Amino acid sequence: MRSGFGFPVGFVATTAVIVAAIAAGATRYPLLALVPLTAVVVVVAALATARAAFGVAAFAWAAHSGFVLGRAGELVFGPRALTAAALLVAAAALTAAAGAVVRHLRAGRPLPRIPAPRAPEPIRQRATTV
Repeated sequence: MRSGFGFPVGFVATTAVIVAAIAAGATRYPLLALVPLTAVVVVVAALATARAAFGVAAFAWAAHSGFVLGRAGELVFGPRALTAAALLVAAAALTAAAGAVVRHLRAGRPLPRIPAPRAPEPIRQRATTV
């Protein structure tokens, strides 16, 4: 996704997912609300930049914490919120890394090679004079 539309598209998609999840009763099952939110983050990370993916992950966490775990947009900090944050950030990081590799390969450039370690040189003792 070019021209910087990754974050705005993710913002709108996250808002739509949160509204639909709350309408479907996701406040009773907060982990189930993370599934479509994670899907939005993965799609944005695959199609846009890593910066947009992490921005969408942060917004998705805030929306989940504020409207699914909490009420009326009041952020909730606790084990469930930490789980949601970890899941969303991990999804953004892994998909952005995979997307970078795919874009790199599509550009026709080989992946960088890591050279093999060099053999250690033998230890030479210096002659000491006393």
